[in-house]
Amino acid sequence: MVASWGWWAGYTVVEWGDDVKAISEDEAVVLVNHQATGDVCTLMMCLQDKGMVVRQMMWLMDHIFKYTNFGIVSLIHGDFFIRQGKAHRDQQLVLLEEHLEKYYRSRSRKWIVLFPEGGFLRKRRETSQAFAKKNNLPFLQHVTLPRLGATQVILKSLLGQQQNGTPAGGDSMKAENKSKGLQWMIDITIAYPRAEPIDIQTWILGYRQPTITHVHYRIFPIKDVPAEPEALTHWLYQRFIEKEDLLSHFYKTGAFPPLQGQTAVSREMTLNNLWLVGIQSLAFLSGDCKNGGQHHDGPVKSPVCHLSLVKNKDEVPKATGRAQTNVSIGRTSPIAP
Repeated sequence: MVASWGWWAGYTVVEWGDDVKAISEDEAVVLVNHQATGDVCTLMMCLQDKGMVVRQMMWLMDHIFKYTNFGIVSLIHGDFFIRQGKAHRDQQLVLLEEHLEKYYRSRSRKWIVLFPEGGFLRKRRETSQAFAKKNNLPFLQHVTLPRLGATQVILKSLLGQQQNGTPAGGDSMKAENKSKGLQWMIDITIAYPRAEPIDIQTWILGYRQPTITHVHYRIFPIKDVPAEPEALTHWLYQRFIEKEDLLSHFYKTGAFPPLQGQTAVSREMTLNNLWLVGIQSLAFLSGDCKNGGQHHDGPVKSPVCHLSLVKNKDEVPKATGRAQTNVSIGRTSPIAP
């Protein structure tokens, strides 16, 4: 449903990098850079043609999404809404661990999606850059240094379950259907033209002219991801330094660079029109949406549902054209605030 809103408004996606559809039946942790509320909508569109994984995902989203028109669906689905800020951090990690133990494998989840930066780019950039300067870490403009907490809890919980041979809800599962366990880490980088992200209001109402968002994938075997906190912090920092390079290249050239040893190839993602009509018809018949939308100055390009979300008026600054940050950091990595 969420994917169809953007599609009708002309918001499409071009994909780059590794083919994640090939591992859609395996368990994976998905790391994504975070610029705006529309990142979630973009990912939902990308995953529509990745087999059944879109129905077998667990999302870690900011608690603000709980108050959107798909918040109740996410609650029923078993997604986790996380509150940001130091005051809530420790408690939220405990709640996350309990949530994973209760819902992840008992509901046969495959992928779990999180945004390790812990907030939107525009809100965290200044703090992250100050932290980087203090600790002699690379200066990042298009992403921020990731936080360790949620990633560490997820790896500890899911890998611990499969090592102990006791996946959550395992008593109710037949042996032949038992999951192979966590297999992959998928690193996703979202790039918007001119570094101007789309928020959820624009996605639903179609304020902006048709836009192509670019999404880059990299796949890492989970065995190559360290579990020890200091090494994991270093590994995560390296991924976001690479994201900085990817985004710097994209904002200069309009394309992502090729992976090592490969040729850069883009893939335009398409949705089935019959599927779109079916989804929209179901929404109208269920009474979730109002016919004709709500009145405003411009034409409504997509069906409009009720949205209880205060519009954020802050705009992300345009790309500065900084050079790529080809910097490697030492093994002793301070943890981002």
